Amino acid sequence: MKQTVEYLVKALVDSPDDVQVDEIPGEEATTYEVRVAADDLGKVIGKQGRIANALRTIVKAVAMKDKRKVYVEIVA
Repeated sequence: MKQTVEYLVKALVDSPDDVQVDEIPGEEATTYEVRVAADDLGKVIGKQGRIANALRTIVKAVAMKDKRKVYVEIVA
């Protein structure tokens, strides 16, 4: 799952080398913290958060196959 998040985010940004995805396992859900370069933050969030919401939707759909809960947080 971490590779999926990383792949999607790297496709969106200008500096793919600066993308860092941290996986934080929890009891009920797994959280993925995405860190990008300051210049690319707007590209990952998008207008009114639309790209971020689309990213979350895709990751949740993939996680549903394994019956898992996931959260994606974009950290500045």
